[in-house]
This record gives sequence, structure tokens and C-alpha cells, in this order.
Amino acid sequence: MLGQDLVAALRAAGHEVMAWDVRECDVTRPEQVRAALEESRAALVFHCAAYTDVDGAEADPAGAMRVNGEGTANVAAACRGVGAGLVYLSTDYVFDGRKRTPYREEDAADSLNAYGRSKWAGEEAVRVARLDGAWIIRSAWLYGAGGKNFVRAILDRVGQGQPLRVVNDQEGSPTYTADLAAALCRIPEGVPPGTYHVTNAGRTTWFAFARAILDRAGMPEVPVHPIPTVTSGRPAPRPAYSVLANEKWAAATSALLRPWPEALGAFLSTLALPARPR
Repeated sequence: MLGQDLVAALRAAGHEVMAWDVRECDVTRPEQVRAALEESRAALVFHCAAYTDVDGAEADPAGAMRVNGEGTANVAAACRGVGAGLVYLSTDYVFDGRKRTPYREEDAADSLNAYGRSKWAGEEAVRVARLDGAWIIRSAWLYGAGGKNFVRAILDRVGQGQPLRVVNDQEGSPTYTADLAAALCRIPEGVPPGTYHVTNAGRTTWFAFARAILDRAGMPEVPVHPIPTVTSGRPAPRPAYSVLANEKWAAATSALLRPWPEALGAFLSTLALPARPR
């Protein structure tokens, strides 16, 4: 989902881009990664490949670690071999959610779930690789045109006439992949290496996010029922609070992503919305 938007944004910015999906370059196969980077002679690698099924990772922690941890180590080693910089996409789920103020880059990671631990392992692989240039970008609650996401799930359920019950005790920052991709295009322009938090501005709960989706889609009459996380039946625990502070990114780029409600409206304007329920 992010990768598709990022390829388009980089090309629009005038960069020469080579892109691979898992069929051409499986990050768990180091020989494939080395061959791809040697062929591309890349100066900078954006590593978006990931095991992103949070609940699936809870049932298959070894599989998640193989992709997100070991796979990232393979990418970092290949980057070191060809002298390329590396941008690694990580997640708010490396944090445990016990804070009540936005997480900063230097805050201690302590994930509640296997997915977050596997992404942290990927971060550590990037750090120990000692590359000439390495950027770790943590983002959150991604949605966009190229894949499954919360916005589409809500609209699909409405179109199918299914009831909406959404947790109201997890808080974070929904982030539009098109906006994140545009931000990442700043890295080749001179953003210093390091770890950064990059999300659309503002915060909300999943319940309020669902309500905003329906209201902005012209369906304010569709009910959404708030529920606590403990009754959601999801296998993987989630942080109750995973808002990320973006000040370091703003200092490096003189730019913040737009507020999440504005970004949501822009995304919805690109969709064919379901018929209003009767």
C-alpha cells in the first residue's frame, strides 16, 4: 500500500526508481535481495516490505520475525554491500501505550505484540548494520489506495449492511499513505540520517475515526457502536495510546503532514463510495 504510493511520488519528484514486489524480490531470500540491489546500483533503498497482519503475527511470531526482523537484516546487509543508504519503515506498535503524551523517538520501546517486536528487531538490524546513511521512519494507522485498510473496511461493512462495532479506547494518528510517501521524498533532499516519527497531525480513537469516515462519506445516519478493546476478540494486544510526536521530523524538514481529518477527506474524494443504506 505505501510502496505503491512511494514509487509514484518518487517518480513524480524526478527520481529514477526501480521497484520490486515479493514475487521478484523476497526479503527472506538474501541472494534475491543482493541480486536486486546489484542490478539496480541504487543510491538509496526504501524498505517497505513487511509482515503487516498484526493478529496473524500473534499466531505466527516466527513468520513475522522472519520477514520483519531477519528480512530487514538481509536488506541492510545488501545495502552495505553496494554502498546504498536505507530507509526502513517501522511502526507505532513498538511502544506499549502506557504514556499519555506523544511518544518521542528516544522513548524506550516495549511492544505488547509479536508484530511490534518483529518490527523493533528490524530497527535493530538497521542500527547494527552501520550503513553510511540509515533512516528509521515510524508511522501509524496507515490507509491508502493500494491495500486493505480500516477506511475501506468500514465502507465495505456499510455496503454489505453489517453492523459497526469499533473500539473506543485506543488512541493514535491515522496516516494517509499518499501523504507519508510525499514526506519520504524529502529524504533524498538532505534529511539527516536518524529515527523519525511521521504521521498526519492530530489524534483520535478508532471509534471516532470510523465516525469521521461515515460523516465525511455523506452517511452520518449510519450508527457506530463504541466498544472496549477487551470485548473486541482480537488476538494481539494493542497499545492504548500510540500517538507519535513529529517535532523532530518538522525540525529536519520544516514541514508537518496535514491534519488527519483533512487527509481523510482527500482520500475519500478518490473513492467510489457505497450506496447510502436504506
